[in-house]
Amino acid sequence: MFSMLDMFSIGVGPSSSHTVGPMRAARAFVVSLRDRGLLDRVARVRVTLYGSLSLTGLGHGTDRAAVAGLEGELPDTVDTDHLLHIHEECDRSGRLRLAGERDIAFDYARDVVFDQWRRFVAHPNGMRFESFDADGLAVDEQVWYSIGGGFIREGRPEDRLVGNHDHTFDETADGGGADTAEPDASETQGAGAVPYPFASCDELIAVCRREGLAIADVVWANETAMRPADQVRARLLEVWRVMRECVGNGCTSDEAVLPGGLDVPRRAPRMYARLATNGDVLRRDAGRVDAVLESSDAAWVDLFALAVSEENAGGRRIVTAPTNGSAGIIPAVLLYYWHFVDVADEEGVIRFLLTAGAIGYLFKRNASISGAEVGCQGEVGVACSMAAAGLAAVLGGTPEQVENAAEIGIEHNLGLTCDPVGGLVQIPCIERNAMGANTAINAVRMAMLGDGSHIVSLDQAIRTMKQTGEDMMSKYKETSRGGLAVNVVEC
Repeated sequence: MFSMLDMFSIGVGPSSSHTVGPMRAARAFVVSLRDRGLLDRVARVRVTLYGSLSLTGLGHGTDRAAVAGLEGELPDTVDTDHLLHIHEECDRSGRLRLAGERDIAFDYARDVVFDQWRRFVAHPNGMRFESFDADGLAVDEQVWYSIGGGFIREGRPEDRLVGNHDHTFDETADGGGADTAEPDASETQGAGAVPYPFASCDELIAVCRREGLAIADVVWANETAMRPADQVRARLLEVWRVMRECVGNGCTSDEAVLPGGLDVPRRAPRMYARLATNGDVLRRDAGRVDAVLESSDAAWVDLFALAVSEENAGGRRIVTAPTNGSAGIIPAVLLYYWHFVDVADEEGVIRFLLTAGAIGYLFKRNASISGAEVGCQGEVGVACSMAAAGLAAVLGGTPEQVENAAEIGIEHNLGLTCDPVGGLVQIPCIERNAMGANTAINAVRMAMLGDGSHIVSLDQAIRTMKQTGEDMMSKYKETSRGGLAVNVVEC
């Protein structure tokens, strides 16, 4: 088992698999050069992006993220303004500060390569890092995969490449490395000694029944077996703080349109100003009027999700939950709990995140949270399921009702394609987060009105999602070669 906390990482937009993962992989590469005493020999580096990373990499900022990683930056601390302008800065200087320690010559057009014709068999999000000495001789070469949610896995330089339209996929050809969200400081040490291990939802529910525990209690016991309780609590509250801050930033941004060329307008600031006239929920003011739409809880949930998703699309600081493309759903549902449920408190926030993390872990372990592997069902669908589970838990749901809410959340997102227009995390991604958040809340309503019994189990739904993703044509899996991405005509 890995830590449930890894399902929530503080990062930067617009994509966990195309921005956060490549930055972490590039940093892992230069850190390994430094740790092996090779850094001083390096005079040039080259990054080659394959598969989905090459096809939508410009729109997702993959090139900029990889270059920032070569500088030694990490998603949770990188200056977002620097990240947005790193291409121009490198072009002006012709230099790169490798691992943040020494300057080397860097030609952006030559040293960042988009191989749009090939992908690795092991995973569609593959990248190759190469370093050379002053004579052009190879110093080191590494292959890394960005496998969704900011998690990365090391491959082998000899891993097989195929054409981008080849549907060959070999789950055994992944290089044998471990998944990690932080390659230089893994949070999974000691994970084998947890008191309540589980690999499926059936096993998790069985533990809850046997021990008389809620899902959050099981996860808390496991997490505190791996690290001190105060660290677990502090980490979760920090995630909560960044989520709230992100919503506030999105609601008050003075940026008129989102970057990338589609000129998509930011809607959250105008929506916030309009809704706030009926009583400012963010400040817990009274005085909301009885308007049909604008005073509805759902309107505020829409706002919360749009605010986060627009911040993500703008390349700003967000929480990967479990991916960047779906980063607006869990904060929106958590803020719904915070502002509209009378008993909301910090302990409830912690229980929400622990429960949601357990559900995300099951999807990550038994299927995928990568849009390039299984489409948007693995991003928005999984986030919807996680959010539904978290909300059901804090509303007093039994483990069976929590599972039911989570299952409803994913069942009605099965088959959801990932077809970003222009390779940007904007259309249909931003609105899709708002829809997913309200779907999660509705799933909880249905689950809590029942007794927890249901015909389709969460494990069955997860297996179905995985099978559906495997059957889905590659053009609908984060390649921008199908769906809305080719049918929306820019004016």
